[in-house]
Amino acid sequence: MINGKSLAISDLLGKWYDQNRRLLPWRESTDPYIIWVSEIILQQTRVAQGLDYFNRFICRFPNVVSLAAADEDEVLKYWEGLGYYSRARNMHAAAKEMMDRFDGVFPSRYEDVLSLKGIGEYTAAAIVSFAWNKPYPVVDGNVYRVLARLFAEETPIDNLKGKKLFYALAAELMNSRYPAHHNQAMMELGALQCVPRNPDCGICPLKDHCVAFALGKVDLYPVKQSLKKSRNRYLHYFYIIHHGKLLLSRREKQDIWKGLYEFPNIETKEQMDFENLQSTTDFQRMFDDTGRLDIIPELSNVKHVLTHQVLFATFYKIQIERMNEALQHYLQIIPENIDLYAFPRLIHIYLDKLKGNLPD
Repeated sequence: MINGKSLAISDLLGKWYDQNRRLLPWRESTDPYIIWVSEIILQQTRVAQGLDYFNRFICRFPNVVSLAAADEDEVLKYWEGLGYYSRARNMHAAAKEMMDRFDGVFPSRYEDVLSLKGIGEYTAAAIVSFAWNKPYPVVDGNVYRVLARLFAEETPIDNLKGKKLFYALAAELMNSRYPAHHNQAMMELGALQCVPRNPDCGICPLKDHCVAFALGKVDLYPVKQSLKKSRNRYLHYFYIIHHGKLLLSRREKQDIWKGLYEFPNIETKEQMDFENLQSTTDFQRMFDDTGRLDIIPELSNVKHVLTHQVLFATFYKIQIERMNEALQHYLQIIPENIDLYAFPRLIHIYLDKLKGNLPD
């Protein structure tokens, strides 16, 4: 593509953006911390859903210093409901890094930003572009889609070759005099106009330059490799009460929901009714020598879809007479304090039922 054509496309994008851009709080700021928080929240979250979370998070943690000083449990509590909790843990760790390495000041060099925990090439480019107008292409899912259709590019967007190719295409199109404005325009075009399904190409500012539109093949782009196969997991949760105390555990393993709280549970390789569950070694270990058990099945076979995983959860409410050695390792709280702890959405489904917010 000749440079003149690139500039023509960038000019069309800029004019469209000026007329159609959404007014969002992080766009009104050049504070790299504000931009960083918004980008991390929006990586796996729609703007409409993420806006309230962003405002609440920034109100409590307005800068690097306040985020670094916070307890991880509190950070996760403010992230609760957004999912992908490693994002929050990485932000907390990166804030501490900035305190140690940069005296609490957000670094302005791309390489320094990229070196922080949880910040990849896309996020680093977004921060330095939007905060300091540096000429780094910002290539998110929306931009991949715009570029793939614009060039009718067959290379999959989700492999290393594709990532390098689309970054080069984005760099070729970018107006180096106004990189922040150009990057925002590309992202907004993909979010509002060049949408995944049934885009209204007739009103697109780039329709006269779009190869996929000219070929009538817009719906075929972008191309992706075969998706990873999803696996099923079967979880059996126990809402255990002993002398008015509720048992909780904090997930620490390198698995989903690290750092969040949940009820004692048993994972099985297949769906299992309570009669068969009782005969497992894990159940006997958990409830051996706890006396008489008052067991109430509460919710069964609740389906919860995650990336590459589908969870099927069953919840039981159990009153025990005494604690055994296995249960002594769990945190004991009074149920009235449960809102102080951050839980995954799956646990909240059950908590909503307990509060009467869900039908039986």
